[in-house]
Amino acid sequence: MLDITVYKIAQIVLMARELDRAEAELRAFIDRLTEEEQASLVAVMWVGRGTFEAEEFDEARRTAYEEATTPCADYLIGTPHLSDHLENGLDALGLSASDDEDELIRGG
Repeated sequence: MLDITVYKIAQIVLMARELDRAEAELRAFIDRLTEEEQASLVAVMWVGRGTFEAEEFDEARRTAYEEATTPCADYLIGTPHLSDHLENGLDALGLSASDDEDELIRGG
């Protein structure tokens, strides 16, 4: 289903919450993702934002991949409430990043 791990999404969620301090790190992290990972990441955000339903995830991912005209990092960093949308998208897909977020916060 996802072309990106929940762990990577958890990392992005944490960096997005600290955008004032971590924007450069977040931008570099997103830029290092493959195109497939970036498309999945955008699709998760769209599901969390309500642009697509969870059942339409494959369509959302395909749309994100085919219609990418802006660098992914620019698009996502410019999206208000990015971390909330990613968490909501994972929840809608029956996934959770909370354990991964806790591990990252503890320094795992």
